[in-house]
Amino acid sequence: MKEVVIGVLIPLIGTTAGAAMVLFFRKEISGRFQKILLGFASGVMMAASVWSLLLPSIEMAAEEGYISWVPAAVGFVFGMVFLLVLDSLIPHLHRNAEKAEGLHSNAKKSTMLLIAVTLHNIPEGMAVGVVFASLLSDSGSIPLSAAFALSVGIALQNFPEGAIISFPLKGLGVSKWKSFLLGTLTGVVEPIASIITILFASIAVPVLPFLLSFAAGAMIYVVVEELIPDIHTDAHSNIGVMAVCAGFVAMMVLDIVFG
Repeated sequence: MKEVVIGVLIPLIGTTAGAAMVLFFRKEISGRFQKILLGFASGVMMAASVWSLLLPSIEMAAEEGYISWVPAAVGFVFGMVFLLVLDSLIPHLHRNAEKAEGLHSNAKKSTMLLIAVTLHNIPEGMAVGVVFASLLSDSGSIPLSAAFALSVGIALQNFPEGAIISFPLKGLGVSKWKSFLLGTLTGVVEPIASIITILFASIAVPVLPFLLSFAAGAMIYVVVEELIPDIHTDAHSNIGVMAVCAGFVAMMVLDIVFG
């Protein structure tokens, strides 16, 4: 049981370590560097949507007996629609709290980013839960070393994800400690989702392909609607574009090597 507790907490450690990087960044973030961060975040989220979410969704769907592409397509569309609805509601939620248009825009952008990454972390936590549930069942199909390898792999993926939350939030005017806390909180859902999945594995496993693709749709919506447009606000957009490429390649490599 102790091994299970450690295993489900490892991914959160990766998110926390990544979010903590903002505490060591003393200077204010320049507009150009903010473009780099937003571009890198966009690339990471796009790659994670494909390799961490959509491709596993297709593979799991086939194993569960679905038509392989159906859960990926259905979940992706619902994820996009869900964020579209939230996008229309969030301005009303912030209208009284944020008077200035710039602050209002930043509040909406930070909220959307937090929601997208949090949604992405839920199915990842469930994937860890599925592995450790199999381990606890004594079926022998998954060894302890393989279960820990998955947790460590997700933790390594979560490190840049923690950073892409905390750094852009600081660039949007949030204090560094609050940025760190919010970045960490996006990862708290992973061990919670893992524990729930372990307790209700028979119910959670069949819907996991839909949840994976749902999170992918949500992340892609935020990238296209909230992050990419900020890269093209002035003549230095090429820096942001290159950062998108760097983030995509970095996350793709992490997912393939440690996925």
